[in-house]
Amino acid sequence: MENIRNFCIIAHIDHGKSTLADRLLEFTNTVSERDAQAQVLDDMELERERGITIKSHAIQMNYKHDNKDYVLNLIDTPGHVDFSYEVSRSIAACEGALLIVDATQGIQAQTISNLYLAIDHDLEIIPVLNKMDLPNAMPDEVKDQIVDLIGCDYEDIIEASGKTGYGVDKILDAIIEKIPAPEGDPKAPLQALIFDSVFNPFRGIIAYFRIFNGEISKGDHVKFVNTGKEYDADEIGVLRLKQEPRKKLTTGDVGYIISGIKTSREVKVGDTITHVDNPCEKAIEGFEEVKPMVFAGIYPVDTDDYEELRASMEKLQLNDASLTFEPESSLALGFGFRCGFLGLLHMEIIQERLEREFDMNVITTVPNVSYKVHTTKGEVVEVHNPSGLPEQKYIDHIEEPFIKAQIITTADFIGGIIKLVIDKRGTLLNQVYLTTNRVELTVEMPLGEIVFDFYDKLKSISKGYASFDYHISGYKPANLVKLDILLNGESVDALSTLIHRDNAYDFGRKMCVKLKELIPRQQFDIAIQAAIGAKIIARETVKAVRKDVTAKCYGGDISRKRKLLEKQKKGKKRMRQVGNVEIPQKAFLAVLKLND
Repeated sequence: MENIRNFCIIAHIDHGKSTLADRLLEFTNTVSERDAQAQVLDDMELERERGITIKSHAIQMNYKHDNKDYVLNLIDTPGHVDFSYEVSRSIAACEGALLIVDATQGIQAQTISNLYLAIDHDLEIIPVLNKMDLPNAMPDEVKDQIVDLIGCDYEDIIEASGKTGYGVDKILDAIIEKIPAPEGDPKAPLQALIFDSVFNPFRGIIAYFRIFNGEISKGDHVKFVNTGKEYDADEIGVLRLKQEPRKKLTTGDVGYIISGIKTSREVKVGDTITHVDNPCEKAIEGFEEVKPMVFAGIYPVDTDDYEELRASMEKLQLNDASLTFEPESSLALGFGFRCGFLGLLHMEIIQERLEREFDMNVITTVPNVSYKVHTTKGEVVEVHNPSGLPEQKYIDHIEEPFIKAQIITTADFIGGIIKLVIDKRGTLLNQVYLTTNRVELTVEMPLGEIVFDFYDKLKSISKGYASFDYHISGYKPANLVKLDILLNGESVDALSTLIHRDNAYDFGRKMCVKLKELIPRQQFDIAIQAAIGAKIIARETVKAVRKDVTAKCYGGDISRKRKLLEKQKKGKKRMRQVGNVEIPQKAFLAVLKLND
């Protein structure tokens, strides 16, 4: 056990975690030159395309230090705020963390929130200054920030470059010298934490775990404490570049277990594995439950694919424990699911993964939050979806969820951020200077206002520097109205939203203009209207495509032309009665990007 080190890498997005992980793998000869490629651990096509890590990835390395062989278990984590749940799971399985800071950008928002997660779990922090090879690196300035933040000595900060490999040997030595070996009793009953799982079409569900006490051998009869289900460990092993089977794993090891599990509901991330004959007394304290921020409907384009979509969502949930979903139906779109996401990037990624990995064509509705509707009869109805709203005459008042949020930023951007908060119907509660240049703002605002584009605007105002964390503080009455979008007088329930009365006119106007651009022209006029109840507040018309029926009349009496035009008019009238308007998928997505 004293030769095992478990550590993760935490950093803000784009500070070079995955590249530095590549260098560590090369330096310890875990990856042969033939297998080497940029971002070895980012094995999802989407991750490579966007240059971001979406999933945390575990891999084992061997390293010789002072003539002793060490086993290093590395977990690479995402940097984007929407995937912070992945980070919390990785941290729960480690004793130490490499805190990577970009020497050209300094400490950023996500660095701080991930660092606090690590400190809460008592992890040993090793600060690393990355991208030292760049001409615009500011090592002294950034070192001051790191010392301010974690209170270490200047000598403790390791200078490195993920691109050139400079400083990688020092990082490996620091991991061995500073990160404590795993604690635990190999003789105690088995106690292992599941921190991730993946679906394999041939082997079933593979769970990744970290053993805190006891040991596990191939063929053992084990049970998952939360679900109470029992299995045989058909195969156990460690995670190298590919999975390598082992006969036995003991305290401190990170590995995988294959036990022929077929249904995704039986594996919960954060669950504890123990032996059936000699169970542990209590489950490991898991990490906190995930709290979805954004709700949206996901529907199959072809309604026959509903069951297939359910299966795909379940497999995806295995790989991404922060996705929550429940069935719902819509008049315009048929059967689908109401899904909870951590943010808009998360929603976009899920949608793309459904299309790429499972070949599912899906439509996503406008995202929103849940409201409490008080009716005139004195009942309280919880509404996740605008179509579930009772009629206006039965509503006494509507309450919307409010959040208390902490925004950490540098002093330069306070003005812009406070203006953004006020525009989003928020109030500033408190303002504290953490250092001479860093400020923590405490604000209260409606959750519905942060769903659309609050993150994006906050990031652009603060040049990516502000961090944002929140918790629900309760419900308050709000002046909300249901905004319907009508096409030729027919309401499209998938496009309706609950919105504050003050914002309704602007939003309705923008929706109509955007839909006019996106809906293809038909053989008849299409009226696009935004309405609150029976009152139309905005309108646009998509003009008909008209065949020039008078082209063959090159002169002669006007009545000949009029006769042809009248005939065309009758045809168009009949077509309007039977024709229906197809809304392209782009139109649903465009609603999300209205404020760009």
